[in-house]
Amino acid sequence: MSRFDPFDHGHVRSGDVKTSAGIEDLLRRMAPQVLAAVVRHYGNFDAAEEAVQEALLAAATQWPESGVPDSPQGWLITVASRRMADQRRSELARRRREATVASLAPPDELLAPAAETEYLKSGDDTLTLLFLCCHPALSLASQVALTLRAVGGLSTAQIARAFMVPEATMAQRISRAKQRIKATGARFHLPPEHERADRLQAVLHVLYLVFNEGYTATSGPDLQHGELTGEAIRLTRAVHRLLPGDCEVAGLLALMLLIDARRLARTWSDGTLVPLAEQDRDQWNRESINEGISLITRTLARGPLGPYQLQAAIAAVHAEATRAEDTDWPQILALYRLLEEMAPNPMVTLSHAVAVAMVSGPQTGLELLARLDTDDRLTAHHRLHAVRAHLLEMTGDREGARSCYRTAARLTTSLPEQHYLETRAARLLQDGR
Repeated sequence: MSRFDPFDHGHVRSGDVKTSAGIEDLLRRMAPQVLAAVVRHYGNFDAAEEAVQEALLAAATQWPESGVPDSPQGWLITVASRRMADQRRSELARRRREATVASLAPPDELLAPAAETEYLKSGDDTLTLLFLCCHPALSLASQVALTLRAVGGLSTAQIARAFMVPEATMAQRISRAKQRIKATGARFHLPPEHERADRLQAVLHVLYLVFNEGYTATSGPDLQHGELTGEAIRLTRAVHRLLPGDCEVAGLLALMLLIDARRLARTWSDGTLVPLAEQDRDQWNRESINEGISLITRTLARGPLGPYQLQAAIAAVHAEATRAEDTDWPQILALYRLLEEMAPNPMVTLSHAVAVAMVSGPQTGLELLARLDTDDRLTAHHRLHAVRAHLLEMTGDREGARSCYRTAARLTTSLPEQHYLETRAARLLQDGR
């Protein structure tokens, strides 16, 4: 099946779909719901995922010529269920031949219309599927890959390209993840109440990582992978619809909307990176900004406060400034201090140091950065050296800044970031002559 467009998230009725691209978009949106229905009925995640993929392929082949059925989701569920039933019958026949056991239970029939109707009324299947993909028995990398494959509907090739690994490697990772879930005996239902909060945090963390990788790719020739940011936003919207009262879910969605609003302004036409302070804010998506600000404003009024909400609040302050020089840095600094107390990590400290520098001067920011020099999680990370270079440049230490920019450029695996850092270093050398 060809590549789906992840950016249009509006509702599509079957009668509105007249093009192959529209059909692919419709299939992409329905895939997780169809998979959830089949997994709920048959319980075999691996086999169900294969059956749904076959149904999607059949639809992509047939619908452009025959037209989209009145109930496209029901059509897909029925076709996938037939595949599952055929597999079950084949498996039962094999068992009968091998064991000559006449008392084996008959195979399940197709998903009955009543069961399908009950499923279509259900509101928690997307969340249930996300919980299943983020099972604690899986590694974080496997959780991310399986979520994008099963819930996001991305092809194995798309996921492999986004994370810069061979397609075969990603296929093995996804296959092992499905087998691991099967081995744990996990069933298609929400986790027990006492496990739900921790599992939801795992879901949100996976969606956060997917968005971050899409927004700033860790490696490769492209700064951004729109298919990943689009999927992260779409899936977080789905979780928010299911859990509208959860403040951190709302905070994560607001954060994604506010950050993604800058997407068009982040690069020049040739793909060169444009830093936040130099972006043309007229290119920012005001619709996404307004939605994000409204969402985080309502959420902060409810509480309790969490890290995603704080990050969204910081993004909102940036979004409210019509010019970079109008940014309310004291407010951002206060929010970063609160965030570092609540969820300390070196990346937060990096951003905190920039905020300190903007309020109290670059030397104060450099002193804060010094705390990270012995942190093994960051000493070999290009961002530490890039931030130090920026602050040194603010102090007027061109040689020190140039050296740090070059170190950062050497450490990053992102070609757009590497080009930007090398350009900054070259500019300082030229200015110093």
